[in-house]
Amino acid sequence: MLKGFRDFIFRGNVVDLAVAVIIGAAFGTVVDSMVKDIITPVIGLIGGQPDFSSIRVGANAQGEGGIAIGNFINALISFTIKAAVIYFVIVVPMKRLTDLLKRNEVPAAPPAPSEDIILLREIRDALKSRNS
Repeated sequence: MLKGFRDFIFRGNVVDLAVAVIIGAAFGTVVDSMVKDIITPVIGLIGGQPDFSSIRVGANAQGEGGIAIGNFINALISFTIKAAVIYFVIVVPMKRLTDLLKRNEVPAAPPAPSEDIILLREIRDALKSRNS
C-alpha cells in the first residue's frame, strides 16, 4: 500500500504540479503586492480610491437588505487590474524575449527524404526520360 502511494507521489506529473502550484502561489503574492502597493495608489492619485462596496440593489432607504453587488464590482475591477499587470509586465516582455531568441536561432535543415520518396522520385524521373 505504501509502495503504491510512493509511486503515485513520485510520478512526474504530481511533482511538476506541486512545483507549479507553489510557484503560482508565490507569484500571486508578487502580483498582488504590485497591484496593491504600486498600481492602486497611482489610480488613487489620479481619480481617488475606488470603493464600490456600499452599492446595493433593492436596498431600502437606510441601505439595508438587497443584493450587495458593490463587492462584486470591487473584485471585478481588482481582477481586471491584476490581469492587465500580468499581461503588460510579464506576458508581453516574455513574448518579445522569446521572439528575439527565436530570431537568432539558425533554422534547422529540413529532414532528408525517406527511402520511399527517393525511390518514387527515381521512378518519376525514369518515366519522364522514357516519355521524352
